[in-house]
Amino acid sequence: MIVPRNQLLIWTALIAPPFALLGATGSAGAALAVVAVGALGVAAIADAVRTRHRLDGVSVVLPPIARMSKDRDAKIDLQVRNAHPGSRRLRIGLAWPADIGSPHETMEVMLPENAAAAHFSWPCRPRQRGSYPLNAVYLEVDSPLGFWSLRRTLPARGEIRVYPNLIEERRKLSALFLNRGAYGTHAQRHVGKGHEFEKLREYVAGDGYDDIHWKTTAKRGRPVTKVFQVERTQEVYVAIDISRLSARPVPRGEDAPPAPALEQYLTAALALGLAAEQQGDLFGLLVFGDKVGKFVRARNGAAHYNACRDSLYTLQPQLVSPDFDEVCTFIRLRMRRRTLLVFITALDNPELAAGFVKNVDLIRRQHLVLVNMLQPPGVAPLFSSDDVAAADDLYQRLGGHLAWQELRELEKVLQRRGVHFSLLKNERFSADLVSQYLRVKQRQLL
Repeated sequence: MIVPRNQLLIWTALIAPPFALLGATGSAGAALAVVAVGALGVAAIADAVRTRHRLDGVSVVLPPIARMSKDRDAKIDLQVRNAHPGSRRLRIGLAWPADIGSPHETMEVMLPENAAAAHFSWPCRPRQRGSYPLNAVYLEVDSPLGFWSLRRTLPARGEIRVYPNLIEERRKLSALFLNRGAYGTHAQRHVGKGHEFEKLREYVAGDGYDDIHWKTTAKRGRPVTKVFQVERTQEVYVAIDISRLSARPVPRGEDAPPAPALEQYLTAALALGLAAEQQGDLFGLLVFGDKVGKFVRARNGAAHYNACRDSLYTLQPQLVSPDFDEVCTFIRLRMRRRTLLVFITALDNPELAAGFVKNVDLIRRQHLVLVNMLQPPGVAPLFSSDDVAAADDLYQRLGGHLAWQELRELEKVLQRRGVHFSLLKNERFSADLVSQYLRVKQRQLL
């Protein structure tokens, strides 16, 4: 599409009205006016004809996948190809999604003389997690005389993947892995004798009766002891609830608007994956709502971590209630080896809490289960704060105390079943989750 530029309108305004008045004075003036206006028209038409093919052979290549982190400055590397030699200046526009901001609406690129391609980077900043396709690129080039602009829309294939931002979480977690008071790398102390069978040996005075292998003792006619080793590679699974409970708004700070609790769930899960990778364990994911949505078998390595990240970045809360019967049955059937199961959900609804307590019996004897929940705003002991200014504030604190008391009773019920329940604050959710995992590793509870 060819559109006029301001330069053509200015020249028309400068030539047409004066010479039109001159043409009204007589035949000589009319002839001069016709010549001037005609010359402008011929120049404009010739300029338009020469402009028609100025974008032929020009194409723009986007990266197939551009990976970014939420609320962090990023860029997209573009390649402008020029099949015909010759320098020209282009203006390029992208169909940016609404959740990705850029300081530039358009960018100008100079195609060098006798160069097959030009490369440049376009800065941007994603505001929401998810997948965003880029399907079109808009090009504009000026005519040789500057009277016209040729515009063209080219199809494109590109995708922007925005992942949770783990920079702040890594800073919070870095102190957990420091070995203070010493230099270099040190082995982490493990408490206990281990649970993984290694070999049999002859009985030594002082061995406990629990370690004696009675079948082999009966066959050989002398005491034989079992020897265990410390488990170094264990399986860790995070079960993420994406039901309607995960859509609750969670405050993020004074300047930032509240975000769904699912954002904190995903960030904490990936942070725990980094910790498991550093400890040499196998990390896996299970996503559930009213049914099991995604299941990533526990593995390790950079490729596996990227696969876990790719399976989470598009998740959104679902308008369903969690089905704990479905997820616990799935775990019982698909996970044969004893694992650490970290549930991230909300159990402040009495009916859902009763359903979880009932169904967790399917897996609690085989697996070590940890349940973590974000502390809802206002849910705290009655005298934990003194910012009570009116009677309404007192009633709100009383309601929060009753909700906190119910969660404490739920914690005791789960504790009797060998399930650990934690009510964690939003600002330390990821750090506390990793701390739980490190304590399990140190005490060899698996």
